[in-house]
Amino acid sequence: MKLAEITDFLESLAPLNYQEDYDNAGLIVGNPNDEIHAALVALDCTEQIVDEAIAKNCNLIIAHHPIVFKGLKKLNGKNYVERVVLKAIRNNIALYAIHTNLDSVQHGVNAEICKRLGLSDTKILAPKPGILKKLVTFCEHAAAENLRNALFNAGAGNIGHYSECSFNVEGTGTFKGDEQSNPTLGQPGVREYANETRIEVIFKTQDEHQILTALLKNHPYEEVAYDIYALENKLQNVGSGMIGELKETIEGQTFLRLVKDNMNATVLRHTAILPKKIKKVAVCGGSGSFLLKNAIAAGADAFVTADFKYHEFFDAEDKIMIVDIGHYESEQFTSNLLVANIQEKFPNFAIRLTEHNTNPINYFI
Repeated sequence: MKLAEITDFLESLAPLNYQEDYDNAGLIVGNPNDEIHAALVALDCTEQIVDEAIAKNCNLIIAHHPIVFKGLKKLNGKNYVERVVLKAIRNNIALYAIHTNLDSVQHGVNAEICKRLGLSDTKILAPKPGILKKLVTFCEHAAAENLRNALFNAGAGNIGHYSECSFNVEGTGTFKGDEQSNPTLGQPGVREYANETRIEVIFKTQDEHQILTALLKNHPYEEVAYDIYALENKLQNVGSGMIGELKETIEGQTFLRLVKDNMNATVLRHTAILPKKIKKVAVCGGSGSFLLKNAIAAGADAFVTADFKYHEFFDAEDKIMIVDIGHYESEQFTSNLLVANIQEKFPNFAIRLTEHNTNPINYFI
């Protein structure tokens, strides 16, 4: 298939605009029109992974972490990042990263952690702002229903578990066309008064092009009046971390054993085991210390994540048990998640799961 076919699918799972500002998710090396015959999926894209792709005749590597995280000013092989990129280019291997955008969706990295810990009634811990916009337009009453349907079909009007949401109010619009105009109502050179419906719908930022296409294609007027507003509202099913509940309340020591076993963690770093039992649990794949206040505010008894610094453990203040399982350990099942999704969408496509553990951290026990 074309590279664009698989990247379009990945971006339907985790849109690129869901990634954090510092991130570099998306197609890093490769031409969207290139033919892809097999893909290798890994958590990290290292030289070892590129060698594995070459050995397995894969010309696409899909990794969670982007190999190019900061800008490259030179490409001469002086470090592993440059060597990976050079080797991929020389062997016609495309590199794609699906990072914090996959962290941010309900069916992504954090959902996999929740699943493995047996959490239910899960929801996003810190919903993401800047994803929603509102379209306001005006048209004659008789055309309003057709236009609303076209906007709904294009993806507008979805709020949580509800679809086809809009606000409508009737009013009077005025216009006067010049000698070159061809108005739907009235005639050129005369001010016209039209009974119109004001239609308001919200939509996701990434859908703006298709929403506007539907608007302009289905609006009856020669010149379409519309406004687009950026909203401060947070999209509740997109954002950082997740929170859910265990089936039963358990002791802190029992919870630690559950986490260690179900997450295949070599070692756990944690704050003091508190007298209260564990029921509500917050999680965040990768570096999640920035969400500690959110976890406490949400009433979590424990917070499972990675990369807490020494002094940050004090911030728990005996309100919550922090459980640091390691960065790799928190995201190690991401590759399996991606393989499962790609196989379901493209059952005849050759998708391989790496045989290598790319964790750069070793433990002496």
